[in-house]
Amino acid sequence: MKKTDHREAAPKHFHVCIFGSARIGENHPTYTLVQELSRQIARAGLDVVTGGGPGLMEAANRGHHEGRTNDNSHSIGLNISLPSEQESNAHLDIKKEFSQFSRRLDSFVMLSNVVVVAPGGVGTLLEFLYTWQLIQVKHMENIPIILLGDMWIDFIDWIRAWPLNSGLISEVDMNPIFFAKTVSEAMQVISKAHENFKAGGENFCLNYKRDSRLKTSDEKSK
Repeated sequence: MKKTDHREAAPKHFHVCIFGSARIGENHPTYTLVQELSRQIARAGLDVVTGGGPGLMEAANRGHHEGRTNDNSHSIGLNISLPSEQESNAHLDIKKEFSQFSRRLDSFVMLSNVVVVAPGGVGTLLEFLYTWQLIQVKHMENIPIILLGDMWIDFIDWIRAWPLNSGLISEVDMNPIFFAKTVSEAMQVISKAHENFKAGGENFCLNYKRDSRLKTSDEKSK
């Protein structure tokens, strides 16, 4: 493993950031899902960025090492010092250590061209909502946020039922968010974003025509 500044990781590369729980082990179906998604990301020649720890972070970094066919892409870990769950996994090419969550979150934002949010707890929720807010207020590029797995459906339906219906957010604020139950569905969004990245396009999330499988249950009923 190369310990270096994350900014050395080929700034022109396309980075897929994967957030998810440190508490989900390799015998869990979601671990396998994230591992396979990261294999596909590696086969596409794209970088993957995680928190560098165990659980779903390990699944993503591990899958990337398993899937890539050359050394032109990177498995990157932005690790955080915690009383527990702070050990780095063994599948990192590039590692950066942080002592503050705020600086680590900002580094995720700087690197990310797509964000995948796998199932997780408070930390994963924070990472998702922080990214979403920065997109909303235009403090970062309009990148896709892919919510992976069924866990997120009820949460987004609640957002639609309360903040959205109450006028506290607008329909356009929902545009960056996509749902994916499978690796194939997630890769559809990632591949489209990568095409726009290579072409130098802007606002690729808003210009992407959503597959019905990636919509919330509320959107499907319309």
